[in-house]
Amino acid sequence: MSTVRTIYLSDTTLRDGEQMPGAALAPGEKVEIARALARAGVASIDAGFPASAASEVEAVRRIAREVPGPVISALCRVLPADVDRAAEALADVQPECRAVSLFVATSPLHREKKLRRSVPELLGMVRAAVEYARRTFHLVAFSPEDATRTEPDVLCAFYREAIDAGARAVGFPDTVGVLAPDQVRDTLRMLQDRIPGLARVAVVGHFHNDLGLATANTLAALREGVASAQCTVNGIGERAGNTPLEEIAVALALHGPRWGLATSIALDQLQPLSRLVARLTGIPLPANKAVVGANQFATAAGIHQDGLLKDQDTYLPYRPDLVGAAGVTLVLGRHSGRAAFAAKLAALGLTADGPMLDRLIEYAKDAPKSAWVDPDAVLRSAHAAAQSSGSV
Repeated sequence: MSTVRTIYLSDTTLRDGEQMPGAALAPGEKVEIARALARAGVASIDAGFPASAASEVEAVRRIAREVPGPVISALCRVLPADVDRAAEALADVQPECRAVSLFVATSPLHREKKLRRSVPELLGMVRAAVEYARRTFHLVAFSPEDATRTEPDVLCAFYREAIDAGARAVGFPDTVGVLAPDQVRDTLRMLQDRIPGLARVAVVGHFHNDLGLATANTLAALREGVASAQCTVNGIGERAGNTPLEEIAVALALHGPRWGLATSIALDQLQPLSRLVARLTGIPLPANKAVVGANQFATAAGIHQDGLLKDQDTYLPYRPDLVGAAGVTLVLGRHSGRAAFAAKLAALGLTADGPMLDRLIEYAKDAPKSAWVDPDAVLRSAHAAAQSSGSV
């Protein structure tokens, strides 16, 4: 029998997701989202960056106290002071349920232009920070920021240094979202070949969506043996955002069995979780957003509506209840057909058979675009016009 590997997703909505312009959250709002994430079954929550602000310390502390279940992690630069702030914020958490995630930029562009430090200097800082964090944290992770634009030899050196110093997990971040799936595969295979110690730690994929490839890249990484993926609800985050948690969860549910992968996420929590994050961050969902957008289970096309009325599976990749959605919505409009008009009339308690239905549809489709903001009013008006026309 083949072994099925369960993918335990990590969520960074409350840290990387909140960095999206306009998405700032109060500590209480972060706690509310963290509770919903726990109900959805995420394995760990990237709760914030304590060194950045006092409100971040408060938020991380409250999440740690009030949200049991997931591992609660705090982000730190490779600085002892950052680790101390994280330890302060996570002081009330059992050792096995708290983690610290260290990072430093490793690409030549970041080293030379931003940090102005050499590779040996940065390697020393990574070792010192990991060793320092290990005094307080059992779970220490390290991520090389801008890993995918770092020279292979240098990238391998950073991973080796962190693992040798005691890191239990390492991140593989595509910080500016430049990779394609084949590059993800090839880079991970290179790292696995050149870093024997990589097999001893958990590798976590972290992809940005600048090319619209975050979901595809994440799935490619998971298929190459990456242990976990870091995502955000609704894909919010810097620039074009991060890998959407809901897309990975459903993709694993549908395709995971043939890849030998399974998801830990409670899929029926995805819609309510999505709505909660959209409401509290004030970042609206695009109507055509995969999995959780308003149009995922809605259609205005006559052929599709006719098929859905006969059997939902004709034009759905999966049933709405899988992700906690209410059901299919047939949106009446100029592209709708007889079946949808008849169904909507019946729902309104109106009847129009044969020629009258044809006249009604003609009147309705002639209504100006502005009138379709209230389809029920358009239908009632067309029904009245069709009745009047038929009585002459």
